[in-house]
Amino acid sequence: MPKRILITGASVAGNTVAAVLADHDFEVVVVERAEAFRDGGQNVDVRGVGRDVLRRLGLEGAALDNGTGEEGTVWVNEDGSEAARFAVDENGNDGPTAEMEILRGDLARILYDAAKDRATYRFGDLIEAVEETRVGASVTFSSGTTETFDAVIVAEGVGSSTRELVFSGENNPRWMDMTIAYFTIPRTDADDRMWRWFNAPGKRSASLRPDRHGTTRAMLSLSKEAEGEQDWDVERQKTFLHERFADAGWETPRILAAMDGTDDFYFDVLRQVRLPRWASGRVVVTGDAAWCATPLAGIGTTLAVTGAYVLAQELIRNADVEAAFQAYEEQMRPMVEDGQGVPKIAPSLMHPKSRLGISLLHGVLGVASSDIVRRLSVRLFSGRGKEVNLSRFD
Repeated sequence: MPKRILITGASVAGNTVAAVLADHDFEVVVVERAEAFRDGGQNVDVRGVGRDVLRRLGLEGAALDNGTGEEGTVWVNEDGSEAARFAVDENGNDGPTAEMEILRGDLARILYDAAKDRATYRFGDLIEAVEETRVGASVTFSSGTTETFDAVIVAEGVGSSTRELVFSGENNPRWMDMTIAYFTIPRTDADDRMWRWFNAPGKRSASLRPDRHGTTRAMLSLSKEAEGEQDWDVERQKTFLHERFADAGWETPRILAAMDGTDDFYFDVLRQVRLPRWASGRVVVTGDAAWCATPLAGIGTTLAVTGAYVLAQELIRNADVEAAFQAYEEQMRPMVEDGQGVPKIAPSLMHPKSRLGISLLHGVLGVASSDIVRRLSVRLFSGRGKEVNLSRFD
């Protein structure tokens, strides 16, 4: 009889697990607290072994076809002139902009479409309690129902409520001294196909990125220690950004004005999730709920699809659920720990305090963007350190 699997979270990691397991005769139920599938979100990239996963799922072509069309990264001065340019490598090597640049929601949609006809999706519901029994994990939902599953996979975000139910007090977050807001704004004729990044004094930055939906993706960043801003309500967060970026220059007046009317505002104080274990009985965490590396690592989505694929394959290979969880963790730990190794000084280096510091940063980037140095430095982006060997599942 097929194992009955519950997945909580219908984004990239959750939909990847669902697509793989549902294709192998598992009874898969996906629960998502949002009332409907969530499109939108900011740019993400998939590199290395993550692309291998999408290729194995037959989805690499669809992900490339639905890319943002971003053609590279440009650091700009206050007047909009270029300080450094990194165009997409003509040989397909990944630099700051990867070949596979796609919106989070577009990638999640591709994975969702691959799973939705074979898995059961329940939107507008969430887990309130999980209890281990002799026959499985008994799950109580906010809708009032209680059901038993052979395994529960938590594929929620960095602030996962289900993780806190099962692994209460075990997360020891690593705060990265960076606050970021993402949202979508109207496109103008001045917006091209480049990721334009502007640094302002006071450890601030603003950037604009293209998409294929006729809009522009904006980001405001501050390099500072966390002071609980992630728990503020949206209006207080927006007021905070208005105050901090009022005199930043470049296109920040346009960005701030559009922020007030956006319907996809996302604000977070970056922190990595650090758990001593990823499984407890029949419950396992994956994706950001297990190991959020933060956008600073540049490998979050690659980890999400890879970890989800490895977890699903181990459930297929192992009749014993807990043995599958152990094999999954043994394979993914080295890659995750490597990906989480970004130094905390990185945000400060990329967000200088003074105009002199910004000039020095631009000078370094200008040298790095030269043809000779760029051919050497592209390895920093295309080679992502330790990776899982997927040949185990051939």
